[in-house]
Amino acid sequence: MIEKDFDISFIAALALNEKQIQQNYRPLIGVHKWFARRPGTLFRGLLLSEFGQGKLQDLYYQANQLPDIIVADPFMGGGTPILEANRLGCNVIGADINPMAHWIVEREIAALDIDKYRQGADQLLAHLREQLAGYYETTCQICSNRHAPVKYFIWVKTQVCSACQQTYDLFPGYTLATNNRHPRYVLICRHCGELNEVDNPKEPGSCYQCHEKLITTGPARANRCLCPHCQTINRYPGTPDAPYPHRMIALEYHCPTCRPAHKGRFFKKPDAHDLARYQEAEARFRQLSPQFVPDDPIPMGDETDRLHRWGYRRYADLFNSRQLFGLELSCRWIATSAQGEVQHALSTNLSDLLRYQNMLCRYDASALKSLDIFSVHGFPVGLIQCESNLLGIIHESKGTNVGSGGWTNIIEKYAKAKAYCHQPFEIRHHKGKKTQVSIRGEWIGPSNSIKKSPENKKNAIDSGAVACTLWPEQQPVDGLSKTESAQIPARIIDLRCVSSTELRLPPESIDAVFTDPPYFANVQYAELMDFCYVWLRRLVPPGEPCFQQHSTRNDDELTGNNTMGRGIEHFTAGMSSVFQNMKTALKTGAPLAFTYHHNQIQAYLPIAVALLDAGFACTASLPCPAEMGASIHINNTSSSIVDTIFVCRTTGTVSRRTLVETPEAIGRLVLNDVAKLHAAGVKVSAGDTRCISYGHLIRLAIWHLRTCWDSAAAPSEKIARVNEAIEQLGGWPKVNAYLSTYVTVPPRQQWVALEDEGAYDSCNEDGGEDDAVSF
Repeated sequence: MIEKDFDISFIAALALNEKQIQQNYRPLIGVHKWFARRPGTLFRGLLLSEFGQGKLQDLYYQANQLPDIIVADPFMGGGTPILEANRLGCNVIGADINPMAHWIVEREIAALDIDKYRQGADQLLAHLREQLAGYYETTCQICSNRHAPVKYFIWVKTQVCSACQQTYDLFPGYTLATNNRHPRYVLICRHCGELNEVDNPKEPGSCYQCHEKLITTGPARANRCLCPHCQTINRYPGTPDAPYPHRMIALEYHCPTCRPAHKGRFFKKPDAHDLARYQEAEARFRQLSPQFVPDDPIPMGDETDRLHRWGYRRYADLFNSRQLFGLELSCRWIATSAQGEVQHALSTNLSDLLRYQNMLCRYDASALKSLDIFSVHGFPVGLIQCESNLLGIIHESKGTNVGSGGWTNIIEKYAKAKAYCHQPFEIRHHKGKKTQVSIRGEWIGPSNSIKKSPENKKNAIDSGAVACTLWPEQQPVDGLSKTESAQIPARIIDLRCVSSTELRLPPESIDAVFTDPPYFANVQYAELMDFCYVWLRRLVPPGEPCFQQHSTRNDDELTGNNTMGRGIEHFTAGMSSVFQNMKTALKTGAPLAFTYHHNQIQAYLPIAVALLDAGFACTASLPCPAEMGASIHINNTSSSIVDTIFVCRTTGTVSRRTLVETPEAIGRLVLNDVAKLHAAGVKVSAGDTRCISYGHLIRLAIWHLRTCWDSAAAPSEKIARVNEAIEQLGGWPKVNAYLSTYVTVPPRQQWVALEDEGAYDSCNEDGGEDDAVSF
C-alpha cells in the first residue's frame, strides 16, 4: 500500500531530476505542449507502491505487468497517470473536458508506425523547402554565402507619435545578446541600427558605422516612450484598433562554411535582400485564399484580455505574413497528402509548432534562443519579437537541429516520443553518474496497432460521451517471446472528452484513481489551448467529435475564472461531484490519490469539502517535487516546487503517529518530511515547507470532520467548517512559529532540520510502538 511502501526520498530524488529536463526522462511529453505536467516517476512510484509485490526501489527498475488492475483519471490533462498506468499493463479510463487534452493523450498512446511517419514528414519537408527555403536564407557577412539559413529574425514593435505622426521604435533596450553564449555583447545602435560587438556594456563606446554613442537602455518603459522626433511622451499600448506593426531589426543565422572556424553566433542587421524576401512572402500569402488560417475572433478572458489591450482581435493577428504563408502551405499538404495516424501525427505537430511560429515569441538575449509563447503560461506581449525559421535547420555534419522552433525540431521530438512508447526506459543515478535503464517487457499503448473496440466488448464507461477506446491486436512485445506476449491480456484504453462531473462508472469497478486535478484560480488552460485548437480543428478530418465546438472553453471547467463568473463555490461543487463519482466507482478501500499545491490555504478548502462530501478519509499526505524551480513562470517567486500527494480511502487504517492535534506535533511531521526531501537532494524553500504544512492541516481537518460532516449544507458553510477545523489545529501561523524554532534559513532559503526525526517514524508521541487506527 502507498501509505507503507511509498519511499519519499527515493521518488523525490527521481522526480527532482526528471523535472530539470523532463523530456529526457519522459520523451513522450514531446508529443505536444501541455501545462504543469507532473513527474512520471511519481506516478510510477505510486502505482508500484500500491500494487507491486516487493520493495519499491527494486520494482522500479524492473518490468512490471498489472493486467487485472483498472485505473481511472478524471482530470487526465497531459495524461501522465494514464500513460504510467498503461505502461504497467493496467486498463485505463481517462476523461477531460478539454478537447485538446483528449486529442493529445490519444496521440501519445496511439500506435504509430514510426517509419511511415518519418516518410510522411520527409515528404512534407521536401514540399515546404521547395516553396519556402529562399525566404529563410540570408547572405553571410563573412564569406558571402547567399544561402546561409536564418535561425531567428528579430523584430521590434513600432508606434506612431500622437503629436508629430511620425513612426518610431518601441525599444525597451538595445542589448541583442549577452556574453553568456557569445564571446561579446551585441548592441543595436539606436541611430543607424547597426549591430556592434562590445566587451563592456557599461562602457560600450561608439557605433563602428555611424560613430554615435552606444547605449543599452531603451526609451520604452513603464508603458511610456519618448518620441525621438518631437520629444513627446506617448503611452502604450493605449487602445489600438489593430495590432502594433513590427520592423525587422536583426537576424541570427547559421553559416555551414564559416562555422568550423568561427567563434560564437552569427548576427547581422537585415539588408535589402532580407527585407525583400519577407515582402515577397507577404505578397504570395496575399494571393492565396487561405483555407486553414483561423479567422476566429479572440474571445474575452482572464488571459486573452491582454491581447485585446494590444489590438489583437483575431487569432490570425498573432502571426506575421511569412508565418501564415508557411503554416497554410503546411496544412494544405497534411490535409491532402497524409493519411491515418500519420496525418493525425503531422496535424499534432503543426499544432505544437504554433508555439514558436507566432509574433508573441521573444528572443532570450542570454540563452540566445526563441522563447515560445507558453514559456510563462500566458500570453506575454513584449516589444521585441522573435520569428523562428519555419523549416528548421539540420547541422551539416552532426545531423542535429540548429536552433529551435522549426519543423525539423518538432518532427524529431515527436519521433523520439513515439519511440519511447516501444522502448521505455528509466534513468538511474549513482555516484554522480546517470545510466539509462531499458525496461524490456513494458510498453505504452495498446500494442503495435490499433483497432476500434469490437461490438461485444463492454466499455467501462457509459456511452454517450466523446470517446476513443483502443484494443490491442496481440503482437510480440519487445523483450518477450511470442508465447510470453500471448499470455499478456488485452489492455483497455478508454479515453473520454467529457466533464467528470457527468462521468458515471459502474459501482466498485475500478481499483484506483490517480490524478492531478485542477488547482483553483490556476492557469486558464482552455484560453491558452484555443490558440492551437482553432488551427487544429480546421485540419483534422471532418467528423472528429472533439472538434465540433468552436472553443475549448466550457462553462463546466473546474477553474476559477473571473470572466466566466466561476468562483470558489463553483469549483467546490464541481470537485465534490467528481469525487463522489469516483467514490462510487472505486472498490472498497481502493485509493484516490492526487497531487495538489497552492500558495494559499484557502485554495485547499474546496478539496477538503469535496473529499468529505464523498466520504473519504485522507490516510496520508506525502511530499514530492513537481515543478522546476527555474521555470520562467515561477522563478524568483515564493511559489512551491513541492506538491502534496493526498492519499484517500473510504475505509482502511491510518498510522496513529500521524493523527496529531497540536501545532508542535504537526511541525514535527513537517520536519520529518523536510528531512526526507533533503535526503533526496531537494533544496526545500520556505514556500515548499508552507505547502507541506498545508497538506497536513487539510489531512487532519478531514479526519476530525469526517464523522460529523453534513454534505447537504451550503457550500459556503462547509468551507467555513473546514477553515474552522484548521484554526482549531493552530493553522499555518502557529505551525510556522514552531518551525521557526527548529529551522534555520540560509541565504538561498534552504531549510535545514535541526532535530533527528529517525525514531519518530516508528514510534508514536508517547514513545510506544506505532499502531494503526481503523476507520
